[in-house]
Amino acid sequence: MELNVSSPVLHIEQLDFHFATHSVFQRRNLQFGAGISWLRGANGAGKTTLLKLAGGALLPAHGAIRLDGIDSTSMALAYRAQAFYCGGDAPALPWLTVSEWLDLHLALYPGSDQALLNEELTAFAMTSTLQQSITALSLGQHKKLQLALAMALPVRLLLIDEPFNGLDAAAMAYLRQRLAEPARLARQCIVLTSHLEPQLPLAATVQL
Repeated sequence: MELNVSSPVLHIEQLDFHFATHSVFQRRNLQFGAGISWLRGANGAGKTTLLKLAGGALLPAHGAIRLDGIDSTSMALAYRAQAFYCGGDAPALPWLTVSEWLDLHLALYPGSDQALLNEELTAFAMTSTLQQSITALSLGQHKKLQLALAMALPVRLLLIDEPFNGLDAAAMAYLRQRLAEPARLARQCIVLTSHLEPQLPLAATVQL
């Protein structure tokens, strides 16, 4: 199968997803291209659920999610190697140190660059935490840790839930700068949710 290496495209087709108490999506069709798409919607509209579905953390009840033709269900490993979901929640695997948690994720993504990750950790002021337990981090530090990893990974699809929540002014400014880089906008499909105006060059605004 030939993949489009110049412009990533995420196709969501006839998506159904249900929780025990209610349906979130019914036959929903969406498409996201290269650059930044801002996903908007009221609380409970399914923004976080959609990001988790697109990241492979949840499975659709019906329909298909494809990144450059790679199906998230039938080709799950290949799909997830090209997608990263950044939610900001406290990471699982509480027995790991921050450094061990990062090493685990780098091993999951072929082509990862340790030097680039080190630069991102420095920019987000996270290098002093590397030998700490992952459970010792504050929620703001968890967010910075995941954002540093997100900015360093060579993925085609980057999914960020409320990217600016819990960040100080310096981290917010740095994140905006990194997300707005022309080279990144050309090579990545970036979908973010935010209650704030993101003040970023947007490829599209999608309302749920």
